[in-house]
Amino acid sequence: MFISSAIAQTAPAAAGGDMQSSLMGMLPLVLMFVVLYFVMIRPQMKKAKEHKAMIEALAKGDEVATAGGILGKVTKLGDSFIDIEVADGVEVHLQRSAVVQVLPKGSIK
Repeated sequence: MFISSAIAQTAPAAAGGDMQSSLMGMLPLVLMFVVLYFVMIRPQMKKAKEHKAMIEALAKGDEVATAGGILGKVTKLGDSFIDIEVADGVEVHLQRSAVVQVLPKGSIK
């Protein structure tokens, strides 16, 4: 009367169908991680590798720019520190990692 007859549901899909639907549910997460890797992670790792190579290749007489904006010529090299001459007779003791760019010779006058 007021209650309609129940309609029998179909049998659940086979186990292979459940596995396929769970893989399809994870596909957007996997695709997002792949895009994130190629857009953010890989370029950052490449840049860090190039910076490390630049720091290791520093030599006496190179003209450099630091993260703080100081320009100078390398006068002394140590394992983790360098001395930079910023003016005649004025030297600054800095960490090697503070160097962000090696300038072409003759850039600083």
